[in-house]
Formats: sequence, structure tokens, C-alpha cells
Amino acid sequence: MKSRDRRRGLVLVNTGDGKGKSSSALGMVFRAAGWGMKVCVIQYIKGQWQTGEQKAAMRFDNIEWHALGDGFTWDTKNPEQDIKTSQEIWEFSKQKIISEVYDVILLDEINYCCGYNWISGAEIAQFIHEKKAPWLHLILTGRNAPPEIIAIADTVTEMGNIRHAYEQGIKAEQGIEF
Repeated sequence: MKSRDRRRGLVLVNTGDGKGKSSSALGMVFRAAGWGMKVCVIQYIKGQWQTGEQKAAMRFDNIEWHALGDGFTWDTKNPEQDIKTSQEIWEFSKQKIISEVYDVILLDEINYCCGYNWISGAEIAQFIHEKKAPWLHLILTGRNAPPEIIAIADTVTEMGNIRHAYEQGIKAEQGIEF
């Protein structure tokens, strides 16, 4: 593994309407963990239910996992609480980013929070630009990535939807969606 002083930390964004944004990011998480990197996963939307990815991450001593969201907030009954939760998670994320403990940090589904105007994309982009260590890899996922975040990213992938099982009435399958 390259030492931190020889590494170029990347900002990666997975966005778009298609499936696979978090799955792709988690592939990078497990790849980095396999190389012995210290990884932190922070989930903005997913609630406290167990996922296969979280169960797998528990097998690694170099992956720290935080599922801090209130659940599927697009059906929210309490938008004020969703804003408060998102802003609290962003404050938590900022502390992790500046801690210099991690080699890779995943901000899973943070882009949704920007799309709902719960967190400012400009604020996130400015913080990353000013505070992210030059060796830290930072991954941001979720639909509707704001233009400010796209502008500072090294790699942006837009997932497109051609067909999704849910549109055919097929419910989420264990091992595929969670």
C-alpha cells in the first residue's frame, strides 16, 4: 500500500437514477479495507436495520460503520427532523474527515440530502476543498449530486436506469438491495 505522503486522495461521486451507487462505493470500501486501509462508512439515509454490507464490514477490523439516518426520508412525516438529522450527520462527517484517522471515507447517500436542500452542496464542496487531507479518498453517493460537488470531484459516475425490478412489482431482495 502506498504511504499517505505518496498517495493522491480522490473525491469520487456516484450519482444518477440507476441502481448501484452505494454498491459501487461499497466495493471500493472493501477493496481499500483489503489493502489494509482504515475506512469509515457514514450512511445518511439508511436507518438502523441490518444490511448484508454492514454484516460483511463487521468481519474487518479496519472498517468503522455508522448508519445514522432516519430511514427512507422521501416518505417523511417530519421534514424538520430529517433536516436536523442530516445536519448532525454532516457535522459528524466533518469531524471524521479532519481527524486524519482514515484513508477512505464514504458519505453514503449524502447527495440526497443536498437534493432536498437539507445540506448545502456549496458548503460541502467548500469544506472538502479546504479541509480534506491530500491523501484522503472521499466517496459521495446518492441521486442529484449538486453541481458544486461535481465540480470538485476527480471522478463522477452517473448510474442510469434502463429497467428496475421494482418497476415490475418485484420487492427488494435480500443480498441484492440490502
